[in-house]
Amino acid sequence: QVQLVESGGGSVRAGGSLRLSCAASGYLYDRDCMGWFRQAPGKEREEVGFIYSNGATDYVDSVKGRFTISLDNAKNILYLQMDSLKPEDTAMYFCAAKRCSSVGPYKYWGQGTQVTVSS
Repeated sequence: QVQLVESGGGSVRAGGSLRLSCAASGYLYDRDCMGWFRQAPGKEREEVGFIYSNGATDYVDSVKGRFTISLDNAKNILYLQMDSLKPEDTAMYFCAAKRCSSVGPYKYWGQGTQVTVSS
């Protein structure tokens, strides 16, 4: 069973930065693809970006150039570095994991961490 625990959320002024962490445990091959999602009140959940086991990443257009996903394999921690934050980035952020070979949705989810950006 894969377990994911996020941390690092908080409140920040627009233009500021935050780094979210997602500590992962469990069978490695069940979590070789990992992603970050967010959900703002009254809005649908949105995939922010993901990282494959080969290190390749991709992001939703609204965060490209501002957010960076990285993975520390030695510590089993997924990071989301968020710079130049905007009020519209305010949301609950979740990390998720699945097997890269799976064509289905992400199977494992963390409990989420709140990010609030004030103008």
